[in-house]
Amino acid sequence: MADPILVGKGDIDLYLLPQMANRHGLIAGATGTGKTISLQVLAEGLSRIGVSVFMADVKGDLSGISQPGKSDNPKVNDRIKLLKLQNFAFQGYPVTYWDVLGEQGHPIRATVSEMGPLILARLFDINETQTAVLSLVFKIADDNGLLLLDLKDLQAMLQYVGNNAAQFQTQYGNISAASIGAVQRSLVTLQQQGGDKFFGEPALNLDDLIQTDSKGRGMINVLAADKLMMTPKTYTAFLLWLLSELFERMPEVGDPDKPKLAFFFDEAHLLFNDAPKSLLDKVEQVVRLIRSKGVAVFFISQNPLDIPTTVLGQLSNRVQHALRAFTPLDQKAVKSAAQTFRTNPKLDVAKVITELAVGEALVSMLDEKGMPGIVQRTFMLPPSSQIGPVTPEMRQQIIKSSAIYGRYEKPIDRESAYEKLQGRTANAGMASGRTVPAAVSATSSSAGRKSTKPEPTAMDQVLKAANSPLGRQIGRELVRGIMGSLLGSSRR
Repeated sequence: MADPILVGKGDIDLYLLPQMANRHGLIAGATGTGKTISLQVLAEGLSRIGVSVFMADVKGDLSGISQPGKSDNPKVNDRIKLLKLQNFAFQGYPVTYWDVLGEQGHPIRATVSEMGPLILARLFDINETQTAVLSLVFKIADDNGLLLLDLKDLQAMLQYVGNNAAQFQTQYGNISAASIGAVQRSLVTLQQQGGDKFFGEPALNLDDLIQTDSKGRGMINVLAADKLMMTPKTYTAFLLWLLSELFERMPEVGDPDKPKLAFFFDEAHLLFNDAPKSLLDKVEQVVRLIRSKGVAVFFISQNPLDIPTTVLGQLSNRVQHALRAFTPLDQKAVKSAAQTFRTNPKLDVAKVITELAVGEALVSMLDEKGMPGIVQRTFMLPPSSQIGPVTPEMRQQIIKSSAIYGRYEKPIDRESAYEKLQGRTANAGMASGRTVPAAVSATSSSAGRKSTKPEPTAMDQVLKAANSPLGRQIGRELVRGIMGSLLGSSRR
């Protein structure tokens, strides 16, 4: 069994028990109180015991975790002396840099089908009616064997369904032009924000996130999110997709001695702002069940009240940094935050929360029996890695020396919905004997050979295959993948 991870010292030493890490956690506190350092300390400790980590670097200052800390940092030296850390050693950790935009790390991509209609609806900020229409577009694409890989696939599919709504009405229900138009406008906005760089192939292989180095230390995956945070819905939709993919793809492991992966969700309040109840319910369900997949989820936010109660109740390991109480509303928030801890008769928790110094926190971790520990006032450990970012040159050196370098750098554009709907295949017609838009129709013939019988169209072939026993089974699986998954995610 892995050794406990020391996170801080106060009246007693505070440890995160590896076997309890997948009961999830929360790091909260006002800006500038030390949340990022606490995140860095936890990531280091998990890496040392062989747990891979994925974390978003929203401020651009976590990339230094790849380098040893500096002995000339007076604040770090003061904390080492204060806590009497005898065996403290500066060290860097194995790091893989990622970037949805492909600028500060290996590109991360997902296909449109993997993202699914529900998360896309969150990303597009569309209403329930428009979300239902988007789901039907996915269903029609599946029923016709059309892969939705990148944004031009989705754009082509939306255009086709909008132009042929009448022919789909009997089988799929009413598809309003207004709803199609709303989704198309949102799609254009996403393209302008760089979404075309994220959607496509090669898609991320989750196995590349769960690696160890030659010393048995878990890989720390750092997502460059400083630019991504400029579009908060894109940021949260991406992390929500990744969390749902982990839930769907990783096997059940029960209660392991330590997690396989620790997932840190910074600026977590953005996930829940204006989110519909259906989405909140599904997030709560994923957080509750993903622990059995060996995944630990830590939310980082300014105030624990930013997290819905149903989700907050799943976050058992707590690190609470200082909160400010300048207004009556602030004071109410402080009292509410204090009530989330197991009472310590020696502490007035509501008062202490406002008095904590930078790098100091109220900490409660689960014990061996899974019970929340009595809250303790704690000085958090300093990180052994560098505080602050690496230089651009060092970042590029680490990227190019990575074992996965070259795997994701070059995009792939294989035949999918866009190509078929543009008539690039021999049989691209969508319906035999029907009026089909010029952009969709195509002629199928063999040079030098006459035929009195029309060649079968792509739709004829799809329907024939779909009516076979194997086709019906595959169809059911596709529908379950898109419409029945917890968060609308389905890998193609």
